[in-house]
Amino acid sequence: MPLVARILKAMEPAVFFGSALAVVGFVTIGSLWPETASTVFHTMQGLIVERFGWFYVLTASVLLVAILWLMVGPYGRIRLGGEDSRPEFGYFTWFSMMLSAGMGIGIVFFGIAEPLQHFVSPPMGEGATDAARREAMRFTFFHWGLHPWAIYCAIALPLAYFHFRHHLPLAPRSLLYPLIGDRIYGPIGHAVDILCTVGTLFGVATSLGLGALQINAGLHHIAGVEQSQSIQIALILGITAVATVSVVSGLHLGMRFLSQFNVGLSLLLLIFVFVAGPTLYILDFFVTSIGYYLQKLPQTSLWVEPGERSGWQTDWTLFYWSWWISWSPFVGVFISRISKGRTIREFIAAAMLVPTVVVFFWFSVMGGTAIRLYERGVKELADVAANNSALAFYSLLEQLPLTSIVSVLVTLLILTFFVTSSDSGSLVDDMVTSGGHPHPPKAQRVFWAVSEGMVASVLLTFGGLQALRTASLTIGLPMAVLLLFGMLGLMRALAVDAGTKGVPRKRRLKDGD
Repeated sequence: MPLVARILKAMEPAVFFGSALAVVGFVTIGSLWPETASTVFHTMQGLIVERFGWFYVLTASVLLVAILWLMVGPYGRIRLGGEDSRPEFGYFTWFSMMLSAGMGIGIVFFGIAEPLQHFVSPPMGEGATDAARREAMRFTFFHWGLHPWAIYCAIALPLAYFHFRHHLPLAPRSLLYPLIGDRIYGPIGHAVDILCTVGTLFGVATSLGLGALQINAGLHHIAGVEQSQSIQIALILGITAVATVSVVSGLHLGMRFLSQFNVGLSLLLLIFVFVAGPTLYILDFFVTSIGYYLQKLPQTSLWVEPGERSGWQTDWTLFYWSWWISWSPFVGVFISRISKGRTIREFIAAAMLVPTVVVFFWFSVMGGTAIRLYERGVKELADVAANNSALAFYSLLEQLPLTSIVSVLVTLLILTFFVTSSDSGSLVDDMVTSGGHPHPPKAQRVFWAVSEGMVASVLLTFGGLQALRTASLTIGLPMAVLLLFGMLGLMRALAVDAGTKGVPRKRRLKDGD
């Protein structure tokens, strides 16, 4: 069969061409009229945050409660697949791929910058005090801990359950099957998949563009490499080329190796800063911060400023919530793809609790070291964190031994994290536009990988990255609605599953309608 015929046979045309058309439209607007696009998208985002901030906060908290209940409740032993299904990947590989796709690059960029900014300029009270230190870690843990991973689980768990146990497509449309049945194969399902595909591509492309700026800044800091648009585009093309090779090689080769490499190198850097930094201070800081975070978790989870909001909550908490939700299809589809054979309890423990503890320790080591240095007089760290988060890590390393060697390792880590973000995002878009097929054609993988690089390069050239970033965040509102419906559908499907023992698996959901 000719290549074109094979691609068309595996493709979901409405989703593929609908997504491509939407991307081309946004890129065209962002490239030709960047200021207008930025104004429009910024206004939209501001209106959404102002009027639906409470909805973001409530959605994240509801999803966290639901996921925790599923872990400890009666459905925890249900396996994602048949009762004889076994995991496709070992624990370390599974966890490495989840962390790399979920927020690996984020904790490198913000591991120092965010705690230090909250410490110097807290949302309440005076900065650079003992109380500010506690508040800094409370909100850092809040933004990067249980809530974001619960959001990821809220789409990954239903998808894995419906696909591996009930043979529905590995695509976001399947979240709605218990609610609308076979209509997921019509316009409603196409619209959901297009929304998620565009959100994934926008998110990854924006990260590639912004990442190129940050990597260029790091190379300039280390080796004096010129900071220019041509260098940044060359970085995007290089990352795209490696990501294309990785995604074509598949989960078991390139993507698996790079994810393991990322986590191994991250662990090495973590140990280095932990040992070279104020070790005992970090341990005290870690334990105390977790205790304070858990103590204040209910209050923090439902904190919404009534009336006119401060810039702080809008810029931090509401931004993060819309960002995690808009990214959830990308991370959720990818995590569900690699989680066959796990039980629901095992899945949630590994996909939410373990990453949360690891992220907490990372922020305690990196952020705790930065705060301690600030208290000892290294005030310039705060200025770097506020003005250029990408250089915060490098500025911290200047205060520790082996600066040159470790700075090179940090740059390498950032590069490989971006590659894993690009290749996993390409795989997700390919699966969704192929009707949820877990093994989509390689030609489409190449198309989406190259598209991400091209979109990032075009927008970087025409200055439209900020507009696209803001546009991608507006996707968070309809995605929040989809996640809530998806969780409702999962609860219904699990109740049907538990009450129909012995009924053929393919018929359970329909029998329960």
